[in-house]
Amino acid sequence: MSEVRAQYEAYPYPTRDPAEEKTRLITGSPSHVLEVDHFVFGGARDWSRPLRVLVAGGGTGDALIQLAQQMKNAGRAAEITYLDLSTASRAIAEERARVRGLGGIRFVTGSLLNAAEYGEFDYIDCCGVLHHLPDPAAGFRALLAALAPGGGMGFMVYAPYGRSGVYPLQEAFATLFDGMVPEARLNAARKIMAGLPEGHPFKANINLGDHKDSDAGFYDLLLHSQDRAFDVTTLCDMLEATGWHLSGFTMPALYDLGRLTEVPDHLGRVERMALAEKLNGTIKTHVGYAVRGSEARGQGTGRNRALIPHVKGLRAADLARAVAQGQSPKLSFGGLRARLSLPKEAARLIAAVDGRRSLQEIAQATGTDPIGMGALWSRIERELGDHGLLVYSSILRR
Repeated sequence: MSEVRAQYEAYPYPTRDPAEEKTRLITGSPSHVLEVDHFVFGGARDWSRPLRVLVAGGGTGDALIQLAQQMKNAGRAAEITYLDLSTASRAIAEERARVRGLGGIRFVTGSLLNAAEYGEFDYIDCCGVLHHLPDPAAGFRALLAALAPGGGMGFMVYAPYGRSGVYPLQEAFATLFDGMVPEARLNAARKIMAGLPEGHPFKANINLGDHKDSDAGFYDLLLHSQDRAFDVTTLCDMLEATGWHLSGFTMPALYDLGRLTEVPDHLGRVERMALAEKLNGTIKTHVGYAVRGSEARGQGTGRNRALIPHVKGLRAADLARAVAQGQSPKLSFGGLRARLSLPKEAARLIAAVDGRRSLQEIAQATGTDPIGMGALWSRIERELGDHGLLVYSSILRR
């Protein structure tokens, strides 16, 4: 791990300027607080209790800042532990938190392999870290040991097909630049990259962009000393073998074989997702949530009318207006493009989603009968939920 630590001391990742915290909040998956409730707690967490969080491998602080700020905005208590090997990355994360005036954060320099030493956590964020461990299984087990009963983890790990061309370059650079300090490795690799032939698989891969954004992005993508990718099958096997259960991926549509072709009856859930990954060919990361295997449970669904829906990533009123006008809004994600397809009568239900009313209350407010509500909401949930636009959470309910 000494080489990995040296990389992140020289090139903290991702590149962040703490001064920009005054003008914008970076949000995304995993660890958007609404997603955490939806995927880990079935959309029904008791938010009167403080949320104990471990950000394992926190880097320059994206997940830390997002969680801490969203909890503060919602008026909910959180006790957050940031853990990372890199002191340079930690310094940036600390300054970002200071600029925002965020409290309740404990900063620790150390390895996630020792996560249980720092407490027991309701939620663990581990984004972009496990695939950099010499033994990823040890990392998954170490995080499980730090998980409180009823808790869960948000994760991101690399996927192989959307990263086409990366690994041959990593292997070549590792041999060519063995023994060089990070700065020298970066300069030498940039010279070679400038001369890659047009037909090289990496140059043809339009899914990748980190190498264009910053020195840290270039190094992390092409010069990392410890990097492996998980296809769906390998990831699900790893989760099961280390005591985890996949609650769900944040963008289910990417893994839905039925959206791509007719599905043979004999295929199981993981087999279907694995084939969809191969047919899509553009997935470069797997982003999802997991819970303890012995506590296996699903995410929130509209079958529970007491849950509170949220339209995530866009304004419910704007979406409702478009649906009412018969429009099919365009979506772009994971290298794929799609259109939402909802009937006009769905508009009144979408318009009533305010993050505070339950499904039962929405039905009453819109005068929708129970049978009609069930059929219509099921369609809304599939269209929006499969594209990461609908989650359930009671965090705003008082």
